[in-house]
Amino acid sequence: QVQLVESGGGLVQAGRSLSLSCAASGSISGINAMAWYRQAPGKQRDLVAALTTGGNTNYADSVKGRFTISVNNTRNTVYLQMNSLKPEDTAAYYCNMRLRRYGSGSYSDYWGQGTQVTVSS
Repeated sequence: QVQLVESGGGLVQAGRSLSLSCAASGSISGINAMAWYRQAPGKQRDLVAALTTGGNTNYADSVKGRFTISVNNTRNTVYLQMNSLKPEDTAAYYCNMRLRRYGSGSYSDYWGQGTQVTVSS
């Protein structure tokens, strides 16, 4: 079994910072992409930031310059540092990893359970 566990969400005032983390556990033989998505009530789930094993990053325009995605490969953990938070950043944040399990020849997408981030004005 593979499990992604997120932590770090909460309530914060606008202009402050939060850091999210997502740790993958289980019989993992490789990870080739990690990402964070978010979903506000009544809206679709959108990409916030992505990171490939090649070191390429991609950010939503709305978070460029404020959010940073990083990884600890040894711990199979991805982080999202969120600075200068705005009320419009309020959403449930989900981590996503494209990984391969031992015994499998292909990569599949796995999701965390989500963590709520609420930014007050």
